[in-house]
Amino acid sequence: MPKLQLDEETVERLDSLRVEDESYDEIINELINIYEAEEMTLFHPEDASG
Repeated sequence: MPKLQLDEETVERLDSLRVEDESYDEIINELINIYEAEEMTLFHPEDASG
């Protein structure tokens, strides 16, 4: 598994997003899922007119 080196500010930001004892792996996966979901809505908008 690759190792990442994060600066202190990034770690603080991740810590502020963590819920209870959520691991960094879990929070990063959640952020990636959110990013991918938003990317899908930006590039594949649904036709609301029917």
